[in-house]
Formats: sequence, C-alpha cells, structure tokens
Amino acid sequence: MFNNILKNLSILKKFLFINAIFFTIIGLFTFAYINNVQPNLIKKKSSNHIEVINNTIDNLTRLNVKFIEEDIRSFLFSTRFLFQNLDRVIFFDNELNLVGDTDTLDLDPRSFSKRLDTVELEILNEKKTKEITEKKNIDIGTDNSVSLNDVLLNYAGSKNFGIHFTFTQEEFNKFKLTTIKNVMRNGQNIGYLAITENANDIKAAINERKTFIIRTAIAVGMVVLIFSFVLNRYFLKPIKNLVSYTKTIKNKDPKTTNIDSLKLRNDELGLLSNSLDDMTSELQKRISHAENFSTDLVHEIRNPLASLKSASEILHDANDIDQRIKLINILSHDVQRIERLITDYSQILKDEVALSKEKIKKLDIEPIIKSVVDDFNNIYRLKRGIQISYKNDKNKKYLINGIENRIEQIIANLLDNAVSFSEDNKEVVVNVSKTNDNKVVVNILDEGEGFKEKDTNKIFNRFYSNRPDKFGQHSGLGLNIVKNLVDLHNATIKASNRLDQKGACMEIIFPKV
Repeated sequence: MFNNILKNLSILKKFLFINAIFFTIIGLFTFAYINNVQPNLIKKKSSNHIEVINNTIDNLTRLNVKFIEEDIRSFLFSTRFLFQNLDRVIFFDNELNLVGDTDTLDLDPRSFSKRLDTVELEILNEKKTKEITEKKNIDIGTDNSVSLNDVLLNYAGSKNFGIHFTFTQEEFNKFKLTTIKNVMRNGQNIGYLAITENANDIKAAINERKTFIIRTAIAVGMVVLIFSFVLNRYFLKPIKNLVSYTKTIKNKDPKTTNIDSLKLRNDELGLLSNSLDDMTSELQKRISHAENFSTDLVHEIRNPLASLKSASEILHDANDIDQRIKLINILSHDVQRIERLITDYSQILKDEVALSKEKIKKLDIEPIIKSVVDDFNNIYRLKRGIQISYKNDKNKKYLINGIENRIEQIIANLLDNAVSFSEDNKEVVVNVSKTNDNKVVVNILDEGEGFKEKDTNKIFNRFYSNRPDKFGQHSGLGLNIVKNLVDLHNATIKASNRLDQKGACMEIIFPKV
C-alpha cells in the first residue's frame, strides 16, 4: 500500500510525505520519552524519601518516641540532620491528628546545620503551632486544597497500606512530591509520617526537554521547507521543463518549451539539457532525412514501375520476336533498377544504425587504401584489364581521425564508380598526399568521359545520375552515401574533370590530426 501511494506522487510530494511520516514517528517516540521521563525522575526522588522515612522510623523505634506533640517536637530538633534537603516533614498519630510539622516550628529542615539548645525551643511561634494543630485537614500547598488527611484516609484503606506511597501535586509555580508511610510498633499502627519536597527541578527538566524538542522540530521543519523550495526551484522545476520539452517534441506541438536557460547551467542539469537538445536535433534531422528520402525513393520507384506496367501490358499482345526481346530487356532493366534502389536504401539504413554505435579514432589511412586497391585489382585487372594504381608523396604515415570500415566504404564506392564509367584496359589512379598544414588528401582519377554537369556538386544528391544507360547498375545513391560518410569524418569532397586529360577526379581532404 505504501509503495502504491508513493508510486503516484511527484518527487517533491514523495519527499514531503516521507518527511511527514518520519516526523510522526519521531513525535511518537518523543511523546513516549517525555511521558517516561517524569516517572523516572519521580522514582529517583521518591527512593530518597523512602530511605529518609525508613531511617526516621528506625530512630523513632530506637528512641521509643511517642506520637504526641512534645515527643515529636523534641525528636525533630534532636534528629534534624535526617531531614536535610526536604521542604516539609509532617507527623500524624493513629487518629490522623497532627502531632509534628516542621512548618509549625518555623524551621526549614534544609537549614539545619548545627544543634539547637533548649533556649531556641522557647522562641518558637506557639500561636502558629496552636492554629495549625487545631486543623482537621492539612493543606499541603495545591491550588485545589488537597487534604493530606483525605490522602491518609484513602491510604489507610487501600492495598498500599503498609508500604511507601508517593504522589505529586502541581500548582502555578510549584511541583511538589510527597511520600507517606505508616509507622508500626509492636504490630500496631501508631501514626503516619509524610515527607514533602519541592520538585521544581523535575518540572524544569521536563520543560527544558519539551522546549528543546519543539525548537529542534521547528528548526528541522524550516530546513525541510527550505530544502523543499530549493529542490523544487532548482531541480524539479527544470526537470519538469525537460519533460514538457520532450512531450512537445513527441506531440509535434508548435508551442515548444524553451530550454535555452537550462542549457546555460554548468551543472548536471545543464549537461542533460544540452545532451537532450542535441539528441532531439539529431533525431529531427534523421526524421526529416528519412521522410525526404522516402519521398524521393517513392518518386524514383514510380518511374520504373510505370515502365514495368507498360512493358508487361505490351508484352502480352506482342507477336514480333524482336519486339518481345526488347520488352523483356526493358523489364529486366527496370527490375534491376528497383532492386538496386531498395538494396542501397537498405544499406543506408543499416549504415545509420551502425554509425551511431561506432567511434572515431586515430588511424593510418594508407594500409586501408592499399587493401581496397588490391581487392579491386584482383577483380578488374583480369575481368576488364583495368589497372588501379596507388601513389603517394613518400610520407611515412597519413594519420586521420576516422572509422576504419567507413574509410574502406568511401574508397570502395569511389573506385566502383570510377571503374564503372571507365573503358576496358584503362587506368584508375589513387593518389595520397599531405598539404603543408598536414591535411591528408586522397585523389581518385579515372580515364572516363568525365562530368557533363557544370555544377558537379549535383552528383552527390540522392538518385542523381547523368548516365541512364548505367542506371540498372547504379541507383544514384552511391555518391550520396560517400558524401554522408565524408561529412561524418569532418572532411570535404569535391568532383571535377581532369585538366591534363579526359576523365574525372574525386578529391577528399581530411582535417589534420
């Protein structure tokens, strides 16, 4: 269930939700801790009360003190050291009559530091003593006037009778802790002893903890809110813009989201924005290229298909043998043309996929060219008597940044084109050289008819060919493929007619390494 809730929330909402749960758990533990702090502190103080009460009862028994006013008064002065650090000590007889109270003696038990003599007893406030001893109930200092007599009565009739009983009382500025215990002698209950201590330190400790927890919670809450703002402002909002940007691209929405501001960032989001924009631009180029290419392909296939249709219809009714042979040749020619178009188109698609996975590296172009030249010589020297020569300017290495199999493809396509439009027993020359600024130049020269076009750049366009008699062998895509591969290597290619003799020249210039 928890995972299902988080699954449908945004990152910011997930962050706030998890923090809310975390704070709730911490709050519950804190509440439990606060509730346990007070009992533990009370238990610690009550243990001291119990120790004092036990010692007092032992002394009462040892001295055989009777629970009457005179004996208890004398006992208080003789054993006052027992009650140091206590606010009030009260004695009751078996009938819950007050027989001794440190308050009635105008003495603070915590101030007992030296022995009092008989003269000091005479200066006691006898009037105050009489007033207090005549009271049935003793107010132990609460705002609702809790009667200690009532507490003792309940104690005498409860299951706690015979053991120490501790209770607390709160008023506006005081927190008091009281412990009571009955006094047994010879198996009979002879009175009660009550010790009251001001325990404001317990309250203060609890309040300090509460204040600390509240301040900590507020501080952490502010940090969470600030972090949430920063997270949303500088991270989540840009990510939303990127998501919106991809959606507009997907839906071809003219209102494209502007991510130019994100591209200016120097952090990871800036890198992501630039990468995404570059990828989108590249995809759009490829899509546009594919769409244009498909349109051109359909157009180029339509002509041979129309020719096939017409020839097949005429062939059905042709009776003349020569005419039938001519129509069959047309059909064969058009089929070859369509086959070549489809083959080259498929190769282009494969090349585009492969190129996305290949990496450019530094390599020596000479052994690659020699390998391709040797392969073509083995084929066309015996087949057509065409000699393919390799020449260079005696440099040791011709280093370029490229992809080896793509360089092979470039040279092979250019040689294939040169051989196709060369007569038998002619020569094709491949010349490699370096410019003064260390650029590598590859020239492929043939002895064919050359180019008829004034604008030789047209020959690199898709499906362009000025030799229709050869179109069955050439789709018009070969030089376009070469141009794309040359552009991939940041090189340039140009076509021209030879000046020294009849023929064509293809020149590729690779940038220096």
